[in-house]
Amino acid sequence: MFEMVQEAFATVFTLETLFLIIGGTALGLVFGSIPGLTATMAIAICLPLTFGMDPGNGMALLMGLYIGGVSGGLIPAILLNIPGTPSSVSTTFDGYPMAQNGDAGKAFGFAIVFSFLGGLFSILILMFLSPALADIALGFGPFEFFAVTIFALTMIASLSGDSIIRGILSGFVGLFLGFVGSAPIDSYPRFTFGFDQLDAGFAILPVLIGLFAISEVLKNAEQRGSGVSNTKKIQYKIKGLGFSLAEFIQQGWNGLRSFVIGVGIGILPGVGGGTANIIAYGTAKNRSKYPEKFGTGINDGVVASEGSNNAAIGGALIPLIALGIPGDTVTALLLGGLMLHGLNPGPLLFEQSGDVVYIIFASLIIANVIMCLFLFFGMRMFVKLLSIPQHILLPIIIVLCVVGGFGVNNRIFDAAALVFIGLLGYALIKFKFPIVPIIIGFILGPIAETNLSRGLMQSQGDFSPFFTQPIAAFFLLLTFVSVGIKIWQNFKKKIKTDDSTTASL
Repeated sequence: MFEMVQEAFATVFTLETLFLIIGGTALGLVFGSIPGLTATMAIAICLPLTFGMDPGNGMALLMGLYIGGVSGGLIPAILLNIPGTPSSVSTTFDGYPMAQNGDAGKAFGFAIVFSFLGGLFSILILMFLSPALADIALGFGPFEFFAVTIFALTMIASLSGDSIIRGILSGFVGLFLGFVGSAPIDSYPRFTFGFDQLDAGFAILPVLIGLFAISEVLKNAEQRGSGVSNTKKIQYKIKGLGFSLAEFIQQGWNGLRSFVIGVGIGILPGVGGGTANIIAYGTAKNRSKYPEKFGTGINDGVVASEGSNNAAIGGALIPLIALGIPGDTVTALLLGGLMLHGLNPGPLLFEQSGDVVYIIFASLIIANVIMCLFLFFGMRMFVKLLSIPQHILLPIIIVLCVVGGFGVNNRIFDAAALVFIGLLGYALIKFKFPIVPIIIGFILGPIAETNLSRGLMQSQGDFSPFFTQPIAAFFLLLTFVSVGIKIWQNFKKKIKTDDSTTASL
């Protein structure tokens, strides 16, 4: 193995391969930083270009695109409160407030460093433990996936803000949006109201961009129209990495926990980094000694989100390489890339094409380093974007959002849906409903429904396996414990508030 790693790095450090990795990472960062343009789209566009390359160079380019596409989402998440990719949703929760509070440099520093460390952690896991971990993931059936998804849905309670009732109602709005379109098993159309365009449901990116970008633009436009502006003169001083050694050490356990969550969630097919960053953020908040500070601009939130979503990269590649099972759209395209070059992912891939496998590993490590360097050298330029007047910046954002929404499936309907969802998000914000539970419900609801249906088909309508299968029972138990803890915390908070009110009277 050591000899193959040496040979792989020797191949990667040739001028041609290194150029492909650098170019792929840079292009991936551009796609990830523009809302609506994701790593999936970058790989889809560049996949035909690899046809004439040898397998090692072709996969090196795709790995650079993958790393850059996932990491680029942190740029608009911190600067504009717009997640560039679904994997950066939780980065907006504390990254944007940090930028508004004058700590944009620190937010970028933590995001970049822990993105790098999370990616490196997952790549090492991929290299050394992929066969064993893939076997564990293969043991997950519909019962286990349903239980994991239900556990993830409990994060709605943690991310509901001051009112759990409003948070739960927002979660139901997300569930409703996720259930629009054809049912996952029998394809029966639901909530389409006679519109054929709704048969496929709402795509994730128009919903994501509408809720976070369009609603944010409308909110800022309203404040400018009323003569009140939340625009601050951003003061940033970036020294070194943007944070102190003591602050880095303080985030050690939070970062490691987020890396593990990212790898674990990434291994599970159909879940991915979009869910991993939400679960990691919710876990960090639930385990924190100061959960009330989350959402106000705290280091812990940025570390949890960015550490987990990059760690999901290596996790998602484990079942692809070891078993030939793609877990999401990106790995499905990568599966196509491998097969395009005559490679067959699965247990025999290490024996038949071990040299290409280790070139993939080496390319991921190099791309991870290049991503870190690109983001750090560009950090000051990114922060300066905050000084652009909003009357110039907001129209540009809207244009990019609409183009991104249209580019998902090349449908005008998706652009119209983006505007509709944005208006809905703006209305909910006006009535003080949290937006985040909508995204959680929208992403996780269909996953839970699909696996519930599959499980009932497998058990012939018997619900008992959902509670008797060991892994499923464990996650359902965690669900009940998590909900119970949240109810108890809110009960204690209410008692404390009532006591304070009584004492003041």
